Amino acid sequence: MQWIESHGGVSRGEWPAGRGALRRGTLRAMPPDRLARRAVTVLLGAALLAMCAASAAAAEAPHNLILIVPDGLRAELVDDAHAPALAALGREGVRMVNSHSLFPTLTMANASALSTGHGLGDTGVRANSLYTGTPIVGTPVPFIETDLALAELDALYGRDLLHEPTLLAAARRAGYDTAAVGKLGPALLHDHTERSGKATFIFDDATGQEPPAGVPLAPEVIARMVAAGLPLVAPGRGPNGSSGNDERPGTLTPNGLQQAWFHNVITQVLLPLFKEHGEHLAGAKPRPFVLVFWSRDPDGTQHNHGDGPGKLVPGINGPTSLAAVRNVDHGVAAIRAALESLGLAATTNIVVSADHGFSTIVRDSGDPALDTPADAASRRVHKPGFLAADLAASLGLNLFDPDAGNQPARGGTHRGNAMLSREAALPLVGGVPAPEVAVAANGGVDLVYVTGEGKARRATVERMVEGLFQRDYVSGVFVDDELGDIAGTLKLSDVGLAGAAVLPRPTVVVAFRSYRVRGCASERAELCAAAIADTALRQGQGAHGTLSRADTHNFMAAVGPDFGHGEITAPASNADVARTIAHVLRLDLEAGRHGTLVGRVLDEALKGGAPAGTPEPGTVRCRTPRHGLCTTLDVQQYRGLRYLDAGGFPGRTLGLRP
Repeated sequence: MQWIESHGGVSRGEWPAGRGALRRGTLRAMPPDRLARRAVTVLLGAALLAMCAASAAAAEAPHNLILIVPDGLRAELVDDAHAPALAALGREGVRMVNSHSLFPTLTMANASALSTGHGLGDTGVRANSLYTGTPIVGTPVPFIETDLALAELDALYGRDLLHEPTLLAAARRAGYDTAAVGKLGPALLHDHTERSGKATFIFDDATGQEPPAGVPLAPEVIARMVAAGLPLVAPGRGPNGSSGNDERPGTLTPNGLQQAWFHNVITQVLLPLFKEHGEHLAGAKPRPFVLVFWSRDPDGTQHNHGDGPGKLVPGINGPTSLAAVRNVDHGVAAIRAALESLGLAATTNIVVSADHGFSTIVRDSGDPALDTPADAASRRVHKPGFLAADLAASLGLNLFDPDAGNQPARGGTHRGNAMLSREAALPLVGGVPAPEVAVAANGGVDLVYVTGEGKARRATVERMVEGLFQRDYVSGVFVDDELGDIAGTLKLSDVGLAGAAVLPRPTVVVAFRSYRVRGCASERAELCAAAIADTALRQGQGAHGTLSRADTHNFMAAVGPDFGHGEITAPASNADVARTIAHVLRLDLEAGRHGTLVGRVLDEALKGGAPAGTPEPGTVRCRTPRHGLCTTLDVQQYRGLRYLDAGGFPGRTLGLRP
């Protein structure tokens, strides 16, 4: 047996060089015993190189990541007294103290930013209730926090209502294990175009329902659920789902049963499953995972609580709401404990970002603690649908209720959403309602759509805005850029609501008044915020959506192998969170991108990242006031992006500078 070598016959990358290595440009015979020894040496060297390559690949592989969204968690509430696990997470890692929700400060709107890294003008999901022009789940003004509504919207808009790639879908395509767990609507939105249940595991309120109302479970997940003794159908919220009525208060318990089920699904089923998938087999690449947990608490409890019915104190600072904060905090602690026990803590990043803050609902525009008895006697109580009713009166239009079969609103009462027309019966075009104006009520903000064209459309908006500026519950009006400058208002683009979206764009966005409640015990103004809200909930319960700092200031922190330590004072937003996660996980969110309203990578929060710079504070004002009122924004400019602190009319918005 002979080993014949020739120059160029073996590539440098395939064989080791060393003493007695092959000489280039020669032909030489080798004795059999030396040939055998050399063969062993070469094989051992090759094996060593393979092991080094595998080790290097493992070292360079992206880490796992869990995104936790504690719905409605106010940043000022995260401390050792109210949320010790979340406070500890922020101390061990980074805490973004200058954090921002996107406006409108609503769940589905910010879910679209957290899932895509885009502003709302690009995603089109500007609210929880939208005017679609076409019936979705039976109404042209649907509430879209359901799997069924998202399915119908996807079907209506070319199989993708967002029209932008999502973070979870990009991770799935890159070979990650992926899952979304939690609140119905925002959980699915993170990978809404993949509904088989086999590629991305979806657990929400609708788990166990037939598609498209719910997303099915994969067989391997079902087997683990059964082994863990967990129900295959999501539990309901029980008493926590009740907001009460005029005779009985809302809930006095947090969302315990459902939250516990979500926590158990994550800790007993998904994390062990992902650990097995990620085990390094011979020659296999590491398989990391991305998991989104959208916690319904404290949002659901803060909305529905029954502490002090009708009173602004304690409002959403009562014992039931604080128990909901502890509820989500316990879930974070359980997830971190499971990661430790599974040996995943060192390779898993955890990012926490609330979708928005929260305020206590006030049903009139004055502060009862400040008003004189005469003021109190003259105050107007704002019932659900007050904005639509006032628009109908000022425009001379009839009001129809899309939540009641598009019938006329009897006695002026309805839930808030509305369609307006000069006709006695709502006109139909091709069997679809054709209003002149549609209103989508969303708590602290309402979206108004004017369907006319040209000069007639502008004339309608001018009359509408004139009426709005005479209402004491209004604080800030934003108008479609296509209509040009309208006195007293700013443009949709000023708050990031004009972009590349395929969903219909509102014509006018109306933000409502907010202020600090006198008698609130906290020294922190954001915890004492009250706001007018167009909702069926009652005074003293909770809502959000406004441009007050109480609603824009969300809790945001991160910990893990890719993140640094300390407080980050540079501004950050929910759109930035998605872009940062994509950067950490080396995911491509550019393929298929349409819009340009994108967040930035939070370099200053990353290990070894660039130091934080200093934001430039600024004010954006309307060009011409109306009735002495001028829509105004307090902003921070940072690295080419605008962050909204507060906005509206000075003196009518909490946190807005005079």
